[in-house]
Amino acid sequence: MFDFTATYTDQYQLAMSQVYFKNGKHDTKAVFDYYFRKIPYGSGFAVFAGLEDLLEIITNLRFSKKDIEFLKQYDFEDDFLEYLANFKFSGNIYSVQEGDVVFPTRPVLQVEANLIEAQIVETILLNLLNFQTLIATKASRMRLVSGERVLLDFGLRRAQGPGGYYASRAAMIGGFNGTSNVIAGRDLDIPVSGTMAHSFIQSYDDELTAFREFAKGRPKGCVLLVDTYDTLKSGVPNAIIVAKEMEERGQKLMAIRLDSGDLAYLGKKARKQLDDAGLDYVKIAASNQLDEFVIKSLQEQDAPIDVYGVGTNLVIGKPDAALDGVYKLTFSDGQPRIKISESLIKTTLPHRKQVYRMKDENGECAGVDVIAMGNEKDAELSKVFHPSEPYKFLDVSAYQKEALLQPVMENGEMKIKKRTLAEIAEYSKSRLAELPYEYKRFNNPHIYKVSISEKLKAERDRLISEHKM
Repeated sequence: MFDFTATYTDQYQLAMSQVYFKNGKHDTKAVFDYYFRKIPYGSGFAVFAGLEDLLEIITNLRFSKKDIEFLKQYDFEDDFLEYLANFKFSGNIYSVQEGDVVFPTRPVLQVEANLIEAQIVETILLNLLNFQTLIATKASRMRLVSGERVLLDFGLRRAQGPGGYYASRAAMIGGFNGTSNVIAGRDLDIPVSGTMAHSFIQSYDDELTAFREFAKGRPKGCVLLVDTYDTLKSGVPNAIIVAKEMEERGQKLMAIRLDSGDLAYLGKKARKQLDDAGLDYVKIAASNQLDEFVIKSLQEQDAPIDVYGVGTNLVIGKPDAALDGVYKLTFSDGQPRIKISESLIKTTLPHRKQVYRMKDENGECAGVDVIAMGNEKDAELSKVFHPSEPYKFLDVSAYQKEALLQPVMENGEMKIKKRTLAEIAEYSKSRLAELPYEYKRFNNPHIYKVSISEKLKAERDRLISEHKM
């Protein structure tokens, strides 16, 4: 959809890359970790999204002639620009599967490439993964509180520009059923759904005529918006008249939509009017500033809402707006690297790594992920430590261990088979089902443990001591 050339990056990535190039470090091998520090929305988990988009973009990432001409005005030297003109990512990427549940501080994805390649892909990586993971997590929270109700993404008009396209994709991974976003539906095979606007009804002299014309023009999947003038005295009664006329033509009204007012109260009153008219098959859809809190409240009030159309609060990730994902160097030129902070939790973990999910004797998730050295075998893991409270440890020797970081790109080419969005969403649903309930609680979820292996802790502590001497 978007013309992603390699200039979809930050200027400092190119400034650093020129220095690497001029000093002969452009072939230096490096490893970077992508992870986030805090789960958004007070949730107990996040849903990883955006991976397949990222891999496809990186596979084809190049500097065009237009890009090279543009960069000449910013004091980049000719030999470096010639290098960029032949740029192609040739590194390796290891990642958890898209749709998996993920947790703070542990690597979600690992890039292994030369320094320049690894730096140039940083911005697009953070841009795509942070946003889609944020939205998929928001969508998943709505799915958990809505049960089996239909969830539709109505947010394109309120999204931040083209971000609405990727929000629709991420919403599906998080458990939504469809979108109003036609171009996302076309490209991503998402079911497209839409009703009508108030302007359609206002364009006619009366509401009943508007409903009749719409039902004749769009009899299949017909949904009538009933709150333009008066929901219970005008909108629903007129919808009932049209529904009866449709029955005479061998058609059925699919639903009415409520877009304002007390949705629980109006939903119950509208349901009674429909049922009394013998229209128990007509569903009720609701929209208007919905989020997981409003949906939860409606569910608890037994509001007879069958379909939730969620817009702004979904696609902008309200209230968090951004996932604080970071991309940190952990290994370069054959040596482990570390960034030291006053806070131990913000001190990076060196080396290539693997992440293991602990499972009990029944194969069920034990609520612990362990970050280990890349060359550590699962059988070697026994005592593991809290990453920032070194006196807290756990014996995991009896647990089964699932390695989560798997090769998804080798030598710049995708290694995994591309999945449909529906397949990714189904996988996400299955992984969320494996997560014990206490981590999925809406309020005050249990904190999922992320630990580090004894060897990794020793390496981190050694490097801290060396750099503070």
